[in-house]
Amino acid sequence: MTKVLETRWALRALGLAREIAGWSKDPSSQVGAIIFRPDKTIAALGYNGFARGVADTPGRLSDRDVKLALMIHAEQNAILNCRDNNLMGYALAVWPLPPCAHCASLIIQAGIRQVIAPNDIPPARWLDNMHLAETILTEAGVTITKLPTGG
Repeated sequence: MTKVLETRWALRALGLAREIAGWSKDPSSQVGAIIFRPDKTIAALGYNGFARGVADTPGRLSDRDVKLALMIHAEQNAILNCRDNNLMGYALAVWPLPPCAHCASLIIQAGIRQVIAPNDIPPARWLDNMHLAETILTEAGVTITKLPTGG
């Protein structure tokens, strides 16, 4: 397992992911993700939201079941937005939570080799899923870099 981004760059990546998270219209969970190439250039970014052309109305965003059914996760959007043909060896930074198990599977399949996330404790309802995500990422040889956020 090798790191694509060392600590100084990983912290920068988290800061950018935090900024991108603010673009989400989700009133309760704003998440941002950025994919970096091995040369530290940005390959793609994403934030959680509905598919292009799908109205993100207040009614849909406030109805948890509807919102969860329509929401594309930030990591998914970043992978979908990436125009590079091969993500093998890339890094993905995500804010404010580590990836869920489904996103972890997509990260693995895309060939991403490092996930950078805050070292904060996720909400209790997501803990089991995120532990599973960490397990499969590690099992697949993806380096997980968790960094303190200072808040």
